[in-house]
Amino acid sequence: MVLLVVEDHAALRKAIVDALGSEWRVLDAEDLMSARSILAENAIDTILLDVALPDGSAFDFLDSIAALAPRPVVVAMSGAATPEESFRLAQRGVRHFLPKPLDLDGLQTTLHRISDEAPDLEPHLRNVVGHRGIHDVEREVRSVMVEEAVARAGGNRRGAAKLLSISRQLLQHILRRAE
Repeated sequence: MVLLVVEDHAALRKAIVDALGSEWRVLDAEDLMSARSILAENAIDTILLDVALPDGSAFDFLDSIAALAPRPVVVAMSGAATPEESFRLAQRGVRHFLPKPLDLDGLQTTLHRISDEAPDLEPHLRNVVGHRGIHDVEREVRSVMVEEAVARAGGNRRGAAKLLSISRQLLQHILRRAE
């Protein structure tokens, strides 16, 4: 797993890199500009993202990575984020929120857990009720899952079908219908 740590406090960033470097390939950035540069040159699985950075916020960064495929899993951290900000981050796809000061053992546990489990769809689907029809949601979920599986499989349809637990023929049928 490749982890990108985006944290402006140098000592904390170094402590995180040192704590996680034996288990993961860890890249680090002190600001959003550096993080975007690293993302342009590397395939990142997970991002540990400070909410407030010198050149912007986690919300700015989430906007800039929204189109990435596959999209990295994002864990946000902050010593000053409000509950409302934490909620808005979750709505934008952040998988977990960690308060500062960080517990490095808890961080490792969190990273293991989120890499092993799928996100809970229920809260997102509940937010859609009354705004979108069920057939539209089904179509969008299918489309996003297929697109993500193809991206994760590096364009290999057999690999994508395996990730989706469907036959390659069914995947090809879904892709043809989407065109």
